[in-house]
Amino acid sequence: MTGHTTARQRLTAELLDALRTDGGVRVVTGEPGCGRTTFLDHAARLFRPGPVRYVRAGGAHELEDSFRTAGPLLLCVDDADRWDAPSRAALARTAARIRETAVRTTLLLTAAHHRPLPAELADLPLLRLGPLTPGDAALLIRERAESAVAPAVREELITAAEGNPALLRALLRRLSPAQLSGRRALPRPLVDGEVLADVAGDRLPGDPGGLLLSTAAAARATGEEDVDTALVVRACPTAANDPLPDLLTRSEGRLRFRSALMARAVYATAPPEHRRAAHLALAEAATDPDDLLPLLHRAWAVSAPAPTVAASLSSAATDPSSSAPPTLRRRALTRAAALTPDEAERARHHLAAAEQALLAGQAADALRLLERARGGTAPASVRGGAELLRGAVLLADGPVEDARESFLLAAGLLPPPAAARATLGAADAAWSAGDPTACLSALSPTHTPPTLPLAEACVRVPRDLASPRGGQSCRRAMGVPPLERSREWGRAGATAPPAARTPPTDPLPNGTMPASSSSASNPSRDHRDGMRAVLLARFDLAATPLRRVVETGLHGTTPDPLLRAAAAALLLGDVASARRAGARALAAARTSGSVSLEPRALEYLAYAELRAGRHQLARTHAEEGLRAAERAGQRNTAAHHHAVLALAASIEGEADLVAEHAEAALRTARRHGLAQAATLAHWAVARSDLGAGRPREAAGRLGPLVRPGARRGHFAVWMLAVPCFVEAAASAGRPQQAAGVVEDFALWAACGADPQAPSQLLRCRALLAGPDTADELYLRALGEHDDTAGDFERARTELLYGKWLRRRRRLREARTRLEEARLGFERCGARLWAQQAAAELRAGGAAPSAAPAASSGAGDLARLTPQQLRIARYVAAGATNREVALSLSVSTRTVDYHLRNVFATLGLRSRVELVRLVEQEEKTGARL
Repeated sequence: MTGHTTARQRLTAELLDALRTDGGVRVVTGEPGCGRTTFLDHAARLFRPGPVRYVRAGGAHELEDSFRTAGPLLLCVDDADRWDAPSRAALARTAARIRETAVRTTLLLTAAHHRPLPAELADLPLLRLGPLTPGDAALLIRERAESAVAPAVREELITAAEGNPALLRALLRRLSPAQLSGRRALPRPLVDGEVLADVAGDRLPGDPGGLLLSTAAAARATGEEDVDTALVVRACPTAANDPLPDLLTRSEGRLRFRSALMARAVYATAPPEHRRAAHLALAEAATDPDDLLPLLHRAWAVSAPAPTVAASLSSAATDPSSSAPPTLRRRALTRAAALTPDEAERARHHLAAAEQALLAGQAADALRLLERARGGTAPASVRGGAELLRGAVLLADGPVEDARESFLLAAGLLPPPAAARATLGAADAAWSAGDPTACLSALSPTHTPPTLPLAEACVRVPRDLASPRGGQSCRRAMGVPPLERSREWGRAGATAPPAARTPPTDPLPNGTMPASSSSASNPSRDHRDGMRAVLLARFDLAATPLRRVVETGLHGTTPDPLLRAAAAALLLGDVASARRAGARALAAARTSGSVSLEPRALEYLAYAELRAGRHQLARTHAEEGLRAAERAGQRNTAAHHHAVLALAASIEGEADLVAEHAEAALRTARRHGLAQAATLAHWAVARSDLGAGRPREAAGRLGPLVRPGARRGHFAVWMLAVPCFVEAAASAGRPQQAAGVVEDFALWAACGADPQAPSQLLRCRALLAGPDTADELYLRALGEHDDTAGDFERARTELLYGKWLRRRRRLREARTRLEEARLGFERCGARLWAQQAAAELRAGGAAPSAAPAASSGAGDLARLTPQQLRIARYVAAGATNREVALSLSVSTRTVDYHLRNVFATLGLRSRVELVRLVEQEEKTGARL
């Protein structure tokens, strides 16, 4: 695979690097066809320190000879599980000797994982090869296909192969050039028993019946890797007392195949009548015959068409009172479609199945089902529903302008309640793209909205802003279209028409429209009314409907209203309610199995914590949210989590992490038109520059984002970066560049929608003021900070005030302010910012107060940065570099870089020494 570094190749390089420091032995396992031999060969090609020897069965003398080699040596043993017992014993002795001594030999073994490892190899460190990534699978198709492969065919091949290289190659051999190019239909099923038997080879049992077939049939119905042991045993009572077959493993009442490919092969190669009998037995063994699962098994026991069975299955799968997870509902509805002869009804089943697939985080599967639902013969309501769901998929993972067009098309096909959700989705997409005009256009009311009395709606906005004219200045500050251009507002009069979800007061998640089939509710209408009023800068009219959304949502138990409540609470500046609603939405999404909603709930939590000044909690939520978004295939949502992580890292002073997460956010933002995520990422990089003492660079990055012009950042975000720009411009000796944006920021602060803005505005004015007024402005800013949470912003004001005082030789006052700033930065983990304060203290002739002394032994680990310390703890717990990267949502390259610095800083030579140091400092009570 030349010209491209695959995930497998990177894993090989990481493994060889790890083996040099943690014992030099690894058993590489995986299911049949996963590429163990290829992995071993690639490791041999990458091994540079010395020679490589392939040892065959019976080569015990070669193992002994290896210890006589002076230099580094790599021993490669393929299919070690197939060696005879004496030879495996010799391997085990060699492995023990390598691990216990300081020899410079590395031993790599491969062994199949579809059966238990032989006892001689069972205690050796394992590396299990997972499936190919979709990108690597696409590369394999490009390199192995003998003719052109159509994109749709390529995607179906990747899905069908489930990351197994051998199965993917077998499918390429099976299909003709006409089928690969899409000119002829693909065979159904695409992966049949013959193909699977070819890949499984002699590993497949001759008569896969009984417990094996029952387990495979149970897994086939649910789509899960493990199944209920009690159910399978009741369906196959004759096997209850038999030894467990080698292909199966049992744990905590669940039964599973060791290899997913072997489970598929056992099911596909069994005679059809045996498969139907197994499903019937499982249906009869269920404790509740009316539950969805036994109905699904009965559906697999019949041949198409069977409209009565399909109707019963569909009814159970769409029953809102059912506790079945979306994955099971999706499989039931897909099976119902297969059993339905009527085209229109079949399209409805496919649409319902796509909705459940989307909730389950299976976006690619949802899109394939939608293609089947949106045919020309489908009813308009089905085609509209398909476009509505397609818009939701693209909003989370695709060009957001394409998402908007799908939503708008859906709005023209659907009846009013669903059409309202579609227009809200179109507004969400326009918001993510940074197009306020399109956002307002999407929310143009089709009926007269309810009137909101001004006296009832006005909550905390200054009196001069409780009018359309007052709100005009806020709109000018935001850069949204002038009120006179909004004909819809003129028609509506003193009312609050529907508006988009995402507020201009905070960077919020990139889409909240759930894939729900429920009709538009009053909270949904309130949400639209409040959002549009906010977009029109009529905060006086937005407060009442948004407060109703929060109160109603917090009484709900399902994810949709809770997510709506979290968004509305953030608009209102009610961070406590936003956190409570986000946490409940996360719990509800997990309880219901709605995988696609988890990343969004975590996004709300992350932004709420940032808003509250708790960036480390925001980082925790964003790291978890990023993993959830990647699992669900939501690249746009992942980009927003990357932006949060970049912002958090810019406070902690970790420039490499800021750069990595900002670039990851920008990579998707550029491809999918995510103006909001892009602005946040650029802001994070600029704040990192400012924290590192590079104000000129920070001003250069932020200037185009905050000043008027075509390059100004997202209309809902740019004003949040103004305080950083003013500080950077003033520190770089260019205060005149910031005067105009401060006046725009003053308009925004007057809107009353951002509790941090008043103190930040006073700080900005102090930075640009003359000596006669700056002192008072700084003191007033600190007074405003007393009313808001968060150490970081207050510490920044203390730092700037302390610098101002020191330069005027008011050293005693300066020391007080600078020490307060240093302590504030330390409390929130802003290391580089604390160093700035300490440097200012030293420049003023005072050493900063010593940090509280930790107990003995804390000195070494205290020298590490926060990220280095996190990585050191993971490694000391036995995690590989790849596992650390997955846990911290960073690249393995970043982990490698930090780990090298950890070793250099602490003077260590191996992971073993790191483990000992961490254990020692934990025993002495050092704070890790």
